Amino acid sequence: RARSSRPYDENSCLRGAAVGRVVQWRRRAALPLGSVFDPPAAEMPDDQRIMRAEGCPFSDRTAGSSPYTIISKHTQGITHTAVVPLDLVKCRLQVDPDKYKNVVNGFKVSVREEGMRGLAKGWAPTFIGYSLQGLCKFGLYEVFKVTYSGMLDEETAYTYRTLVYLAASASAEFFADIALSPLEAAKVRIQTMPGFATSLREAWPKMVQNEGYGTFYKGLVPLWGRQIPYTMMKFACFEKTLELLYKYVVPKPREQCTKGEQLVVTFAAGYIAGVFCAIVSHPADTVVSKLNQDKTATVGSIVGKLGWAGVWKGLGPRIIMIGTLTALQWFIYDAVKVWLRMPRPPPAEMPESMRKRLEAEEAAKSK
Repeated sequence: RARSSRPYDENSCLRGAAVGRVVQWRRRAALPLGSVFDPPAAEMPDDQRIMRAEGCPFSDRTAGSSPYTIISKHTQGITHTAVVPLDLVKCRLQVDPDKYKNVVNGFKVSVREEGMRGLAKGWAPTFIGYSLQGLCKFGLYEVFKVTYSGMLDEETAYTYRTLVYLAASASAEFFADIALSPLEAAKVRIQTMPGFATSLREAWPKMVQNEGYGTFYKGLVPLWGRQIPYTMMKFACFEKTLELLYKYVVPKPREQCTKGEQLVVTFAAGYIAGVFCAIVSHPADTVVSKLNQDKTATVGSIVGKLGWAGVWKGLGPRIIMIGTLTALQWFIYDAVKVWLRMPRPPPAEMPESMRKRLEAEEAAKSK
């Protein structure tokens, strides 16, 4: 076989090795927010560093990047499935508070009536539904974040970055809930209607035969009411909490922390964000559970019947469930990136041009 006459070039070899990664790390146009969202060169493998130097920047959690969307998809599905027993008791507390007095009593009654196996009811629609939702939520969040930040100049994008997080997460969740709604409806039926069905394969055809496909989207609007505020809080609170933890709590700069220490900070920020997520979205979560249980109910009739105090039933277990879920999702998401040596940029930092301008203004005032 004829050998190439081209001289050996280490950089060329690295670029060749990077071709496989290009499939994963999708090329995007340079954006004004590159200095905020792009990973530092020191954290990038050699092939990515070379390609970025040639004008192909890579963004952490790159929009549409297959590794990130795959990670987020399975993170959502696995973590929600892991807490199905708690979710089952929470739903039953919401729809039948007379029978299920509290979390402990809810577990006791459920185990007594259906055995330990009954606590796993609804695991299949939970896994499938939240996997699809995670795929849309994390993937589209990055698409919208890059899109919205690209509409602003660098300094404006940094100053109003929280609004960018809120707008991007709300837009992503709008579409993610369309994927989740049918599976959420089936899950609630399985968990809260004794004798209706014990599996997704049994519940789905029954719902279609008795009520038609429209029943899967009956709770979509309340689901938006629950999930959009939840996701806005999840992303914006996490990003802001991470900044504040490194600024005021962690005793040394992020770049001096070990990967393990950084993951602990990620878990803490995720749990704090999860607590706020649970609180802001809980009334809508109660309404969704009741809607999917009772096919004749409406949002108005449910709120009127439950009252202000009733829509907060089950908040305790939901705080534990959502706090743990959110913390684990961010932890696993970050840990897998560490394991796969994916870029992990620090929290948003002030652009150099803005820092210099503020320093000049401060010096002018002091004269």
